[in-house]
Amino acid sequence: MFLYYIRLSMLSYKRNPVLSTLMVLAVAVGVGAYMVIFTLNYFMGGDPIPQKSAQLFHLQLDYGNPAIPETANNPQLAYVDALALLDAPFSYARSASSKFMAVLQPSNPELSPFFVDGRGNTADFFSMFDVPFKFGSAWDRRADDTQQQVIVLSQDLNLRLFGGENSVGRDVELQGIHFTVVGVLDYWEPAPKFFDVNNGAFNRAEEAYIPWSLIVGQRLRRSGNTNCWAPPKDSSFESFLNAECAWIQYWVELPGRDDQQIYADYLAGYVEQERAAGRMQIPIEKRLFNVREWMVEREVQPDETRILSALAAMLLAVCLLNTVGLLLSKFLGKAAEIGVRQALGAHKGALFVQHVIEAGFLGAIGGVLGLGVAALGLEGVKILLGGERVNNEWVHLDLTVTAVTIVLAVISTVVAGLYPIWRACNINPAIHLKTE
Repeated sequence: MFLYYIRLSMLSYKRNPVLSTLMVLAVAVGVGAYMVIFTLNYFMGGDPIPQKSAQLFHLQLDYGNPAIPETANNPQLAYVDALALLDAPFSYARSASSKFMAVLQPSNPELSPFFVDGRGNTADFFSMFDVPFKFGSAWDRRADDTQQQVIVLSQDLNLRLFGGENSVGRDVELQGIHFTVVGVLDYWEPAPKFFDVNNGAFNRAEEAYIPWSLIVGQRLRRSGNTNCWAPPKDSSFESFLNAECAWIQYWVELPGRDDQQIYADYLAGYVEQERAAGRMQIPIEKRLFNVREWMVEREVQPDETRILSALAAMLLAVCLLNTVGLLLSKFLGKAAEIGVRQALGAHKGALFVQHVIEAGFLGAIGGVLGLGVAALGLEGVKILLGGERVNNEWVHLDLTVTAVTIVLAVISTVVAGLYPIWRACNINPAIHLKTE
């Protein structure tokens, strides 16, 4: 019976193609525009590492100058605190990391030197964040402690330098320093870039990774945000390291609630100790944030997207109101046919179901066209988000968004068609029998 109703829907479309096409286009525009904003919210508000997001915690300490309230709630750590926490008597995986910029001198004479966007991080970074490897592996904690000159390359940088081959054991020269490749990543572009939202939640992942201790040991050029609430004593590098300046992202992996409570208690004791020494004078309510909480805390999903969602919903409502009028015109235009069928014994319920399926059929076509509208809109978003180090690959239609688009179009059109269908199915057949 369902296929029979679909066949009737197709015949109805052919009998009145102009009106039917107008309805389909109205649904396509409304649903397509709404799905552009839905897609942005879906990915911006998504969980970038769902398998571990509840056990990975970002640290925030009681930083700031009481005389300058704006310096409170700093999302990064100072060097002295990162060192202290790395040396804490726990076996939990933890990661201190920060960005750096360096000139890479390719071994291939056909390539000119170029800048590389890199990250210094401790060894646990890779296992904590489930970073995939194509060749080799991460370094170990001993490499962190001894400042071994080892490096992990991104897939793209390995392709650029070595043609995508297994480059483990090869030499890479960064800023005049020779590093040995120990690993090459597989494709890895988390969106949002949850492990460092402070330096661009939707920036691309770094191209090269080295032991974090080398940033200080080799005095590499740091990049990314640095926030100071008390100036260094002088211009020396050592003064900067000991100053009240936050520039390090710090995460710890705490598998269970007991672990989280133990670590929270340790942090509270550490802060009290530092407060007694004259530091950390602005108390904060929360020091540990899991991945989802940290995304909310740092407002990775901006309020503007919620406003755009409301506007897109209003546009969809306007399009559906137009669809109501068009469906009313279409179905009332079939009043004579419906009247004759009722006189011949067709039940109102069967007629109602037939026209609900016809509305859903039109909605499905509108949904397919709406996917095209959404795809065009997302391409425009990609252009707006474009940039050398901006990751816009997350802006796309995946299977979930595609399914939601079709379902939304069908349901919206059916809901919009309920009143026109009710009107059409409640006509007086006697009137049309006289005219027929």
